[in-house]
Amino acid sequence: YNSKKITPAGVIFLITVAKTAGFCYGVKRAVDRVYKGIEDGEKLSTLGNLIHNRQVVEDLEKHGVRAYSSIDEIPHFSKTVIRTHGVGKDIIDGLKERNLEFIDLTCPFVEKIHRIVRDNYDEGRKIIIVGDKNHPEVIGINGWCENNAIISLDISDISGKIDKGDKICLVSQTTMDRAT
Repeated sequence: YNSKKITPAGVIFLITVAKTAGFCYGVKRAVDRVYKGIEDGEKLSTLGNLIHNRQVVEDLEKHGVRAYSSIDEIPHFSKTVIRTHGVGKDIIDGLKERNLEFIDLTCPFVEKIHRIVRDNYDEGRKIIIVGDKNHPEVIGINGWCENNAIISLDISDISGKIDKGDKICLVSQTTMDRAT
């Protein structure tokens, strides 16, 4: 997609938007599902912001979709949307215990990491997550191993945290740069 823009000073810019510009698959899937729900008259709430995009979050709020930071805050009349970052098992269990209807829109790539972590943790492996310990995706991944993962942005930081002979499972936050 090419577009010419002329500034007030008469300077012409040619703007080329890459074919791959926009949301990734998981985010597009989640955003489309929430807007479809709005169209269908569903009362929706999100557990945290659906995505890291201020304009979308503000537009969802205008359409009545409110973000909550805790499942205890979510009204019973509303379906809870699990955002693309995913959540830990304890959150899923809490939603079920409160009998809150929910729509799990965890990105399929993140969901795959959840399964890998759960299965490897159940088999006795130490879980190592390369990522930002404060990022919602990493918090969610850690929730599938009872919050016992070793988390670091730099894999070289973990050498003192594992013992010789430890069985480990190493996963990465999906948005990490390959160079990291």
